Amino acid sequence: MSQCNLVTELGADRATMKVDQTEAAADERDHAALKPLDLKGIAEKTGNAEPQRPTWSSRLEFILASVGYAVGLGNVWRFPYLCYSSGGGAFLIPYFTMVLLCGIPLLFLEFAIGQYTRLGPVHALNKICPLFKGVGLATVVLSFVYSTYYNVLMSWALYYLFNSFGATLPWVSCNNTWNVVGNCSSGFQGNATHLQSASQQFFDHKLLQKTDGIEEVGGIRWELFGYLVLAWVIVYLCIFKGVKSTGKLPGAKNGILFFITPVWSRLFEVKVWVNAAAQVFNSLGIAFGSMISMASYNKFNNNILRDALIVSVTNSFTSILAGLVIFSAIGYMAHIHNLPVDNIATGGPGLVFVVYPEVLSTMPVSQLWAPLFFFMLLCLGLDSQFATVEVSVAFLKDQFGPKVLSYLKREELITLGVCLTGFILGIPHITKGGIYVFQLMDNYTAVVSLIFLAFSEVIAVCWIFGIRRVSIMIKRMIGKTPNIYFRVCWLLLCPVLVMCILISSIVQYTPVHYGKYNYPLWAECLGWCISLVSIVWIPLCAIQEICSNKGSVLQRLKTAVTPTIDLDAEDPLPEKQALDKQESETLFTSGV
Repeated sequence: MSQCNLVTELGADRATMKVDQTEAAADERDHAALKPLDLKGIAEKTGNAEPQRPTWSSRLEFILASVGYAVGLGNVWRFPYLCYSSGGGAFLIPYFTMVLLCGIPLLFLEFAIGQYTRLGPVHALNKICPLFKGVGLATVVLSFVYSTYYNVLMSWALYYLFNSFGATLPWVSCNNTWNVVGNCSSGFQGNATHLQSASQQFFDHKLLQKTDGIEEVGGIRWELFGYLVLAWVIVYLCIFKGVKSTGKLPGAKNGILFFITPVWSRLFEVKVWVNAAAQVFNSLGIAFGSMISMASYNKFNNNILRDALIVSVTNSFTSILAGLVIFSAIGYMAHIHNLPVDNIATGGPGLVFVVYPEVLSTMPVSQLWAPLFFFMLLCLGLDSQFATVEVSVAFLKDQFGPKVLSYLKREELITLGVCLTGFILGIPHITKGGIYVFQLMDNYTAVVSLIFLAFSEVIAVCWIFGIRRVSIMIKRMIGKTPNIYFRVCWLLLCPVLVMCILISSIVQYTPVHYGKYNYPLWAECLGWCISLVSIVWIPLCAIQEICSNKGSVLQRLKTAVTPTIDLDAEDPLPEKQALDKQESETLFTSGV
């Protein structure tokens, strides 16, 4: 991702006519004559005011940054393993349904919120609906919790990367000390479905050295500990310095058929739809706050509709391409080992670290392609992790920066503190029982919490703030109101669909599991507590907002649902928003 450039002058057009009570007057106002805003005069009035919010140096820069954030490890890791565990082609139908009815409309909505308010998620959602101001804070907490275990994937990629430089790739044969000889398949023909591939055993017994369950911690994997340190050092340096800037596989057909052929009975399983919704929200960054933050650095008239379509299509295309590649590889492995397609690998987060290494080992000059592939995985993860961590860093700087800096003196120490905290919280994932912790965190953070948070955001913006206000915002930015497709999705389809998935997932709740391992009750309770870490801020902030208002309960509630964005103002970017640092949230570290 590129670092935003600080803009010293901003020529912005401003509406000169006021809105009266009729719809016709509102439309007339939206096309009214415009006049420039004199920022120099404003700065003179405010005296020691902070500089205005920086903007992207070009429209392409924002698109590349958004695509870089959206297209990450989730496309080559989460999408294939969710598809694999959800019956292959049965997953694609709810996935594309969620992309069309929720993904694209909600990404467009988040771009609109960020670009119009020019604020980060905390302050932007507070202005849109004070009652749901906790949604903004919850996005920050969710992003931070997500980053603590997402970086574990980067430590795995680093482990594979450094193990790719040997004379032979270590996951090729069954003649290693970590292999279970009687249960390992390295390409010989047979019909024993209990066998595991050599790459699966490398992941389970060499990389993870996994125990039998979450009850057995088993001690720290010190190699992974070192790689996790390195991963966080890389993330810190990227935030601190800024970022500038076909063959044929036998059996591949069977894997692709598994990928595209629906098992129709799976469509009636709520878990499949929940996974599809979680994948769309995860991949597009919906409800994480990052897209709102990045859009807040756009120029006011940037075409966010075009950008939302580009990001969504690119993201889905990458996921489908990754799915075709990995399921071709799974079909190839099934052919080589003479195993069923659905028995070739563990349908968990390690799927990509089992299938890709197996395929790489069959390629000519595999010692060259293997390090290049895992370096690519590292770069994909870095882009997404960078933006995710910066959401937390920026919030701390803007909310507590002056107080903290009076003691620390340097902003870089805030970033260092966030990275150090994230590293410490990631240590449980690199123990010998860490894969069970990872799966537990991923299920209750990236699925349960995310869907509830997305539902709260949709209710706050689409139903309480209102589609009419959203349409006014968008029309003032791009010159036209959203078409009927977006308005219907925002008003009806998105809220109802997400609400149905949320309620169904609660009613038909199925405990989390990893492979054939079922978690104990205390682990499930811990998972729900992890979910509450982020979503608990929504009711707490709502109660605080109601209690802080004056009047009767009804009056307080009415005040709490009244937006503070002045859509009738002559300047859609109020002076205070443009110049007061407390009303901004810097996504990219500047001045370093």
